[in-house]
Amino acid sequence: ALLYVLFFIFKIMPLDMASSCGGAIGRLIGPRLAASRKAKANLKFVFPDIGDEKADEITKGMWENLGRVFAEYPHLEKIGRERVEIINDHILDSLKNDGMPGILFSAHMANWEALCAAFLTRKNLPVYGIYRAPNNPWAAALVHRARSYDARVPAFPKSRSGTRALLQAMKEGHHIGILIDQKYNEGIAVPFLGKPAMTSPAFAQLCQKFLCPLVPARIERLQGARFRLTVEKPVKTFDENQKPLPVGETVAACHEYLGRWIKERPEQWLWLHRRWDSAALQSS
Repeated sequence: ALLYVLFFIFKIMPLDMASSCGGAIGRLIGPRLAASRKAKANLKFVFPDIGDEKADEITKGMWENLGRVFAEYPHLEKIGRERVEIINDHILDSLKNDGMPGILFSAHMANWEALCAAFLTRKNLPVYGIYRAPNNPWAAALVHRARSYDARVPAFPKSRSGTRALLQAMKEGHHIGILIDQKYNEGIAVPFLGKPAMTSPAFAQLCQKFLCPLVPARIERLQGARFRLTVEKPVKTFDENQKPLPVGETVAACHEYLGRWIKERPEQWLWLHRRWDSAALQSS
């Protein structure tokens, strides 16, 4: 009930006011939550020389960003249409017009939900999403409605049925957006921010299966509810003889992009993920 009330309040607020209020709430409450210990542990694991003051500063910035993300959910279309500066949009034009499916990958940075909003409203390029649904079914329904723009762009939950729907969408030539920065225990270990992390190779395997481009899409929060979306050249997935590169090599190359983005704006990444092995974290 509280979630729906907050969502309604943020919806009737002007975008900038909603984003600022959400950020203030996140910065006030977030650092007091037990989850902050997980964020700081991740920070110190990745950056062993980081001091407590700097770790606290990044953690507070992360909570502020996360509060803004929630408050911006009711305004995603406006954000995509009016508040996202797109760099290298000619790459998006090529994706739209090449007659084949494609995968755009990113991470839980800035407002990651603004990515698909910008693709849709600015370039008329529907990018289908795949996501982990919240455990609470009411929260899941609310978030799904917002991120699918009232069902105009499909978003698939991580499940067997979601995987089947995603494969069918790619067979039909649609484009998929995937956030690749989450842990997957049954995956492969690749370097991520200098530490081995278990990662799903599925997105790289799909690109090789459908012979389609794999495109890095970076989202940054510039100020308040304004963003920059930088679309980079497709990642190389085949060699000069058109033979598929090893999947692990492709996955590692994609995580090099993520590592660079996160190091440049660490407060905008979601440090709450259990991204690395628990034993390694504890020993650090």
